Amino acid sequence: MQSRLDTSPISNWWWTIDRWFLAAFLSLLGLGIVLSFAASPAVAERIGLDSFHFATRQIIFSIPALGVMLAVSFLNARQIRRLSLAMLCVMLVLMVAVLYVGVEVKGARRWLSLAGMSIQPSEFLKPAFVVICAWLFAEHRRQPEIPGNLFAMILLGLVLALLLAQPDMGQTLLVVGTWGVMFFMAGLSWVWIIALGGIGVVGLFAAYEIFPHVAGRIDRFLTGEGDTFQVDMGHEALVNGGWLGLGPGEGAIKRLIPDSHADFVFAVAGEEFGLISCMVIAAIFAFIVLRGLSVALKEHDDFTRYAIGGLVTVFGFQSVINMCVNLQLMPAKGMTLPFISYGGSSQIAIAISMGMVLALTRRKPQKRKPLAYGFSSSILPAE
Repeated sequence: MQSRLDTSPISNWWWTIDRWFLAAFLSLLGLGIVLSFAASPAVAERIGLDSFHFATRQIIFSIPALGVMLAVSFLNARQIRRLSLAMLCVMLVLMVAVLYVGVEVKGARRWLSLAGMSIQPSEFLKPAFVVICAWLFAEHRRQPEIPGNLFAMILLGLVLALLLAQPDMGQTLLVVGTWGVMFFMAGLSWVWIIALGGIGVVGLFAAYEIFPHVAGRIDRFLTGEGDTFQVDMGHEALVNGGWLGLGPGEGAIKRLIPDSHADFVFAVAGEEFGLISCMVIAAIFAFIVLRGLSVALKEHDDFTRYAIGGLVTVFGFQSVINMCVNLQLMPAKGMTLPFISYGGSSQIAIAISMGMVLALTRRKPQKRKPLAYGFSSSILPAE
């Protein structure tokens, strides 16, 4: 246990960190490991691997993810901006490289193979994009003569162009939705709201007409015709589990789901641990988002407010999309459930993003000086 008299970086970190956030993130990491043991053996056996191949790799990914999240949480706001700018520049270059030398899967180029590992640059781009846009919005609000909003729009256009070139409609919608929430937080006028809303509607219709796979997924969702096997099995697994589930390892329908360890791990949770466990998982995600927005609203610094709001928004949108697909409330989309679904790139990228949330929500202490009679000055939010 750290003493309040200790002024070391670790002690300061411990007394200023938001422990509710930390507990929620650690809970999701733990749930990811548990559900990986429940969901992945059938998938591994189907493709001729050791039963616990994916579960072991989930643990291997979780260890550096935890380390990265904690390391990033030690940074201050200026260091977060610098890290984000560096990440943004590197990931934009890698996003271009993906289009030429990326690994093609089902007609999309989204992954790079580096040193024997598959990396999805768009996952790492998201937190960097959010933080830099938050900085641009904040600078414009602080000094209106700086065209921060315009630069944020240009950056959005560049990122969307690279995502659509892959193509990746899911990440595109995620980025646009998050950017819109941040722009709203930055105080855009109703004229901008109507204009951007109109552009978004036109963009959805255009995507339906231009991208056959988008049209196919929407049509299958609306009509129920075509290849809906995986989505149907995911929904059936949730129904089969009932309120309390069949028990660990007892799920049968999960064995038929090709991506039960990744995009449909939520359905596996429902079949083996019941709908109550699904509600608990959803509640943890809701808690993170609501607490993040609540903390953001209390922040006096514009950059910190926009960055926290944007980071928890993209986290929340991603989790909602995954859960809605499992519940057949949205067309199928390959979107991972943060910290829980299997995936190295996603795990590390989300850890960086949530490490930024921990860093930006740390209480800003006054300089701690020992007082008379051995007492220490209390840690109070900076005015």
